[in-house]
Amino acid sequence: MWPIEPAMTDATTPPSPTLITLGCRLNTYESEVMRSHASEAGLNDAVIINTCAVTSEAVRSARQAIRRAAKDHPGAPILVTGCAAQVDPAMFAAMPEVTRVIGNHEKMQAETWKPATLLGGHEKVRVNDIMSVRETAAHLIDGMEGRARAYVQVQNGCDHRCTFCIIPYGRGNSRSVPAGEVVAQVRRLVETGHHEVVLTGVDLTSWGADLPGAPQLGNLVQRILKLVPDLAQLRISSIDAIEIDDALVEALSDVRLAPYMHLSLQHGDDLILKRMKRRHSRDQAIALTQRLRDARPDMAFGADLIAGFPTETEAHFENSLRLVEECGISFLHAFPYSPRPGTPAARMPQVAKAEIKVRAARLRAAGDEALAVHLARHVGTVADALVERGATARLPDFTPLQIEGDLPPAGRVARTHITGHNNTHLVGTLA
Repeated sequence: MWPIEPAMTDATTPPSPTLITLGCRLNTYESEVMRSHASEAGLNDAVIINTCAVTSEAVRSARQAIRRAAKDHPGAPILVTGCAAQVDPAMFAAMPEVTRVIGNHEKMQAETWKPATLLGGHEKVRVNDIMSVRETAAHLIDGMEGRARAYVQVQNGCDHRCTFCIIPYGRGNSRSVPAGEVVAQVRRLVETGHHEVVLTGVDLTSWGADLPGAPQLGNLVQRILKLVPDLAQLRISSIDAIEIDDALVEALSDVRLAPYMHLSLQHGDDLILKRMKRRHSRDQAIALTQRLRDARPDMAFGADLIAGFPTETEAHFENSLRLVEECGISFLHAFPYSPRPGTPAARMPQVAKAEIKVRAARLRAAGDEALAVHLARHVGTVADALVERGATARLPDFTPLQIEGDLPPAGRVARTHITGHNNTHLVGTLA
């Protein structure tokens, strides 16, 4: 899961439903669509909780958020949706705090949020078979409430079945938004003043496989850069390393494509990758990062790695540990494995919880060291950074930066002298 940038509000913000978003960037985008639909329907007193199902801990967090919301908003309708609600609607429907449980497909439909539809009758669960959904439409929004950058959903669902992952059962099979609709959405966001647009999806590199002619993600990226010349920066969300196509590598020659890739690697040992049903090998991951750096020398990488996957030995884990340096991963998301009921991995021989905790800590320590090295490379340079909120900003390669002194408002670019770092982010002053 990616951390969610907190939304900002002020006294001039019009009334709108309370959105609690857990999980990924795609959920963040979808929450803005739901906010728009619910506001237009007059559900301004509702609390909408957009859940995540990626781990058992994520489901537990969703239940906690529901109970907290009921205490903080007494009497308000509590509307629960997202992947956890799609996978196990009965569990959430059994919670007395919950007013309605809404499926992942239903939540994106304006009709769902009309009070007569949503709150009429006694049916508490509005969740259909997600595997029956065959299309994903673009949902036009003018931006993300209180955020410096905007997300555009270009794809949903996943056709792969990694043994640790429940998400396909929450999102359905892969389906793509047609390129023309994506370009129109990006153009609209640029026209409303957004400096940066992020393409997001569940399995982003599978975009286009279900469209006529089976275009690839690189084709879409090149088309956006060509047809929206006023777009200052395009960023790509988390992607599957094995599916990066030649056109996407070629697109890196355009400096408007952010020099950052977050790779879904998950492990550094070939046997564990096979047991995960991942489709790349260790050597392919290393070769890919080198190829991308050759195409764009200022490229930085993030990655997801799981510690303590079932059957993982110390030798297997050491291969993951070494992968951080061998791939040059600067922004590591290290996850301790936790069995997700309903997945094949949950039925495999498990690693002891205490050992998983130790290995995850070692993996995080390696990530911290790699980040410190990455930050040190920037010290003494001058760079443009997108202001997010407060005194925080990010460089094009996603490096966080804290700027001293008065700043432009969120969404603007600040030219900055980078004077140092504190092992987690850069420190600088306005140039």
